[in-house]
Amino acid sequence: MTRVAAIDCGTNSIRLLVADVDPATGEFTELDRRMRIVRLGQGVDRTGRLAPEALERTFGACREYAAAIEELGAERIRFVATSASRDAENSDTFVRGVRDILGVEPEVVTGDEEAQLSFDGATKELVGGDHLEKPYLVVDIGGGSTEFVVGDDRVRAARSVDIGCVRMTERHLVLDGAVVDPPTPEAIAAIRADVGAALDLAEETVPVSSAATLVGLAGTVTTVAAMALGLQEYDSEAIHHSRVPLAQVREITARLLASTHEERAAIPAMHPGRVDVIASGALVLLAVMERAGAREVVVSEHDILDGIAWSAA
Repeated sequence: MTRVAAIDCGTNSIRLLVADVDPATGEFTELDRRMRIVRLGQGVDRTGRLAPEALERTFGACREYAAAIEELGAERIRFVATSASRDAENSDTFVRGVRDILGVEPEVVTGDEEAQLSFDGATKELVGGDHLEKPYLVVDIGGGSTEFVVGDDRVRAARSVDIGCVRMTERHLVLDGAVVDPPTPEAIAAIRADVGAALDLAEETVPVSSAATLVGLAGTVTTVAAMALGLQEYDSEAIHHSRVPLAQVREITARLLASTHEERAAIPAMHPGRVDVIASGALVLLAVMERAGAREVVVSEHDILDGIAWSAA
């Protein structure tokens, strides 16, 4: 067994997983898993730069994670950074800060690499099983981008496109510095148009409608699942491998689009950092399911973070 630390730094959140992993046997023992909403991608779509306050929030989380990694004695650390840090002009400031705190170089992976890691994390425990039909379409809805991967025992096609819950919210739902609640029909139509165009791009590479099973990853999908299950608090075990029918995703999306900030914040399993961006994320999920012809989405709590841990081992 190798003790590894995996860090996934995305547009909206930064997450840590420390685990004992044996790639030869497939044994995986989770020791610590945590997440902080830092909104690293704040304003990047508009300014092209990482905001100083967003960097400081991220570095604060990195200091917390460094202490946890030292306490657990991880032998290897892999830090993967995604969409926001790829897009920013001042990404060198981000890289230096992470290196100083954690002693490791953050890997600003390409969208295709990100997709591969997401697929590995989501499907390691599915491959070889007969309870879900192959091929899988793994969809990871992030803050700035969404990854699409089709595969069975291995990846067959992958594509990352620039639609995500933070990017769509900032582009279409922010007016005079505040999120419009509820969004106007024109704003909703604009998001749908952006998502539709991005799906057209994804389908140039990934045969979205050819998959037998849709596997959904990340906070938007797990939050929708928590709402579908009627959870009074976030329950990872209940959410993992739950199945949410298309009709229920459509109903939840409509509910979120019609709600105010206060109404969304009052949803029991809603993380405070997702209150303003969950409606855009749900629109992305719904559009993906409709394009793929999926009757349901299988929800996975195992995603790129687990893929990073496997790769580190």
